[in-house]
Amino acid sequence: MPRRKQARRTTVKDLRSILRLTHEQGLSVRAVSERLKISKTSVSTYLLRAREAGISDWPLPLGCDNDASLERLLFRRVGRPPQDLDEPDWAMISRELKRKGVTLTLLWQEYRAAHPDGYGYTWFCDRFGAFQRQASATFRNRHEAGAVMQTDYAGHTVPVVDPDTGVICQAQIFVAVLGASSFTFAHASFSQKLPDWIEGQCRALTFFGGVTKAIVCDNLKAGVAKALWFEPTLNQTFAAMAEYYDTTILPTRSRKPRDKGKVEGAVLIVERWVLARLRNRRFFSLGDLNAAIAVLLEDLNNRPMRHVGKSRRELFEEIERTALSPLPPVPFEYAEWKSAKVHPDYHVEIDRTFYSVPHALIGRRVDVRLTHRVVELFHDHKRVASHVRRSQRCGHVTVNEHMPKAHQRYANTTPANLIRQAAGIGANTAILVERMMRDRPHPEQGYRSAFGILSLARRYERDRLEAACARALAINAITYSSVNAILKSGLDRVPPAAEPVKPTPSHTNIRGGSYYQ
Repeated sequence: MPRRKQARRTTVKDLRSILRLTHEQGLSVRAVSERLKISKTSVSTYLLRAREAGISDWPLPLGCDNDASLERLLFRRVGRPPQDLDEPDWAMISRELKRKGVTLTLLWQEYRAAHPDGYGYTWFCDRFGAFQRQASATFRNRHEAGAVMQTDYAGHTVPVVDPDTGVICQAQIFVAVLGASSFTFAHASFSQKLPDWIEGQCRALTFFGGVTKAIVCDNLKAGVAKALWFEPTLNQTFAAMAEYYDTTILPTRSRKPRDKGKVEGAVLIVERWVLARLRNRRFFSLGDLNAAIAVLLEDLNNRPMRHVGKSRRELFEEIERTALSPLPPVPFEYAEWKSAKVHPDYHVEIDRTFYSVPHALIGRRVDVRLTHRVVELFHDHKRVASHVRRSQRCGHVTVNEHMPKAHQRYANTTPANLIRQAAGIGANTAILVERMMRDRPHPEQGYRSAFGILSLARRYERDRLEAACARALAINAITYSSVNAILKSGLDRVPPAAEPVKPTPSHTNIRGGSYYQ
């Protein structure tokens, strides 16, 4: 069975044909419907409207000699015609509507307060809609003052020549615009990567002197990890920037330019009024290019807009500056976020450098925040470590408090430290410990023996340990076992045959300096 075709939309010409076929040729509703391919319901409705308007024959009366008069007669509004025909200032109405809390109903009430015999609310709304359709794109999408900043990159690039190598790089043009006033910002960078993307957002907010409630941007891969319309996933650095400025990021849909129509128009204007004027100039640095853009941008924002009668800057100062939230005291500091697993030695590797975390996190995954100066490590959203970032990609950065107790004891071990602890017991103990490290190829090889001597102070009185060390020096028994045997046998109580060795400058370390200082 063939599908039934849908009835086409009726025009004013069809209205004339319906009236002519009905009153001149006397066709029925069904016949008129089949001839004009219009539904029977529509034909009946239009004939009823004609009878209510006093049209019951053909040709039509003189008041219906054109399409506009016929349409007005058949679909005229019901109600008292206005006596005050002065129309409002629609440009002013459009600007006022962008203010916070201002509605079209409120503006109509103010209009009727000034013009009691003026037009009704329905006519007021229809006329305002007609004005918006005739105006430029600035008025098609209304944005509340301070509500949104839209950002995107321009399609055109500007070549920048390296003066040393002659290599040409294409500078990318970042564009931002405020929704209510169309106040525009532009900035050049060498790429669209995350650092330049974040820098462009921060520079735009600084240029505007405040923060909007939301930032509408393209779903750039550098800033949006997963471009879902309902639940987009932002890059962690981009999300941190939004949190720092206390604003909301609203990525648009893929291949839906109308979602950010304001900045699409701003990009077109920047390309025509800024970039096109720079086409014949050569630039050798980004600084020179951005300086030239700033000059032309000032002219663009100060130029009166057609259909508005005011410049972007005037609109910004009038309705949007006070609606912006204040900026933080300092700009956002760019930081990258990474994830790392804690090694068995309680360090994580970042750019070939190892940074310590508390040893209890061995085997866990931590979040790493990298700035130019600092490395911060987080676990369960709590900061567990912070280090000054090293520029060299090698070595370990370790905090003693991150080590287990046993590791801390060995980490703080140096020959001078061991001798200093032994000197707290006595001079002979210090000399014995010094010789234990001096008589070996490397001082570290005597650490264990020195620890053993110091541990004897927990089992014996210090005077006895000092005497035992003096006897060991006298008989040249420079070992832990000898000192321990002397204490166990009680020989430390027997006067030694020789005087204890006095510290002399001859006791030197491997670097030629005395340990006992």
